[in-house]
Amino acid sequence: MAVVAIHCPASLSTNPTPSSFLGHLPSHLGKSRFGQNVQNSVHTCKRTTIKALFWGPRKALETPDTDCSLGHFTLTGSGLEGDSTSSGKPQIVFVSAVSSILEVPSAEWDACNLDSTGPEKFNPFLSHGFLSSLEESGSAVKETGWIPQHIIARDEHKNILGVVPFYLKSHSYGEYVFDHAWADAYYNYGSRYYPKLQCCVPFTPVTGQRFLLRDTPYKDQVFDILVSAMKDLTAKFQVSSLHVTFPLESEWHRMKEKGFLQRMGMQYHWKNRNYKKCVTCNYFLASFDEFLMDMKQNKRRSIRQDRKKVGFIFMERCLLCFWHTGKLIPERVWSISAQNLTMKRLRGDEITFLLIPLDSAYTFGARHWDTFYQFYRNTTDNKSVHVANCLWGSAYLTRDFFHDMGSKLGDNVLLVVAEEGDKLVAGALNLIGGDTLFGRLWGCLPGAYYPSLHFEACYYQAIEAAIELNLDTVEAGAQGEHKVQRGYMPVPTYSCHYIADEGFRKVIEDFLVRETAQVKLVMKLMHESGPFKEATE
Repeated sequence: MAVVAIHCPASLSTNPTPSSFLGHLPSHLGKSRFGQNVQNSVHTCKRTTIKALFWGPRKALETPDTDCSLGHFTLTGSGLEGDSTSSGKPQIVFVSAVSSILEVPSAEWDACNLDSTGPEKFNPFLSHGFLSSLEESGSAVKETGWIPQHIIARDEHKNILGVVPFYLKSHSYGEYVFDHAWADAYYNYGSRYYPKLQCCVPFTPVTGQRFLLRDTPYKDQVFDILVSAMKDLTAKFQVSSLHVTFPLESEWHRMKEKGFLQRMGMQYHWKNRNYKKCVTCNYFLASFDEFLMDMKQNKRRSIRQDRKKVGFIFMERCLLCFWHTGKLIPERVWSISAQNLTMKRLRGDEITFLLIPLDSAYTFGARHWDTFYQFYRNTTDNKSVHVANCLWGSAYLTRDFFHDMGSKLGDNVLLVVAEEGDKLVAGALNLIGGDTLFGRLWGCLPGAYYPSLHFEACYYQAIEAAIELNLDTVEAGAQGEHKVQRGYMPVPTYSCHYIADEGFRKVIEDFLVRETAQVKLVMKLMHESGPFKEATE
């Protein structure tokens, strides 16, 4: 087992010092779970702050048995009445954990996903195509510290009633709900925090259904069964904890009743306040101006200045009003003349299959994905330079992931690109859901610098795309207070945590109470000083 740690100056104290994030730890936690005295094990002369425990090439995380059975459960109650599949008899639900999503037919997984949300709330990150791309590309696999343990509930006829994306993890990277201080506290007291169990979409801080259930009269019972199975797996694997990150608020409340601790975070989302394309000319720049008119004057001016920095010629009114000039800008293509750039929004086959010059001949290729992977690596490499000895800047996703995901998700992928001549210089990856545009990744060529291009590609193009596609929301990813002045307001995110050790559970619970109060206060202050006019708020 490898330990990534930062060593503080030597100390002769033999008393473990609790994490400042967690507050005071109970005295009985001075011994490890194995009964070993902490002073004699890890705290002899140095204090060590743990950043992560993970298994590298020297020792791989053991893979659990394939198709691990988690038992069977009987469905009861009036929910079965009138259900043709029950034939008047109680149904049995069989629960198991599978080691790859490829063991689940894509049609059945996607039926669970669609039933759980409805088409109007479709979440592409929970689709079989997205999750299988993570596994098949080698991005979320055993070798990277993610062992799939997806939980499947079937009836006695082998029909799938519900699924849960689930992983056994040997670190805390790629989650965006930070528990490194918890690992620090466990380690300081001689206990093992990793491995742990994680219910999430890897590398994706996007809120969505975590329990994907078929629309049956007994889906509430299936939910309860799946939660019980997750907790049973925690005990079976003898891990420290189980975490459900970015669930729906409704799931968050229900899991509190099942003994999970509640945690709240914050992201920045843009809301469509009924901005529509022009009904006369089917164009949408006028609606972007409507959005700006809802903002305070100084914020509106700031956004205009952002767009002017990249040479964007902002249109004050409907394109129809400029028809007489002869300067018709094609839909989804904008010239940024000041920097010799062209912005494009591409979907589906516009991304995947392009006839491009190669060695003086023409061939079909995937120029956009290969180049975007270069952008992605440039972004992650730059981050890793600024955070020494940590994995924050690591490239979680492989080149194959982008090709696989783009092929499987088709028109649900929106790639914003900036071109200089025939050369791609920057891009932003988005996925399109039922009512939301999800902004995920951004990057540019190494050494490239175009003022405010990041804001244009990631935020303003996303807003225009949402208006064009009649979507309600743009989720622009994790973190970034700079998004507020660009119309992206703070909204709460949620996570649930099941801590096996009662002592640590109490300490973490106390910490979460304090943290939640701070998050709520920050959100309140941001809304009070937000960029929108009071009438809009």
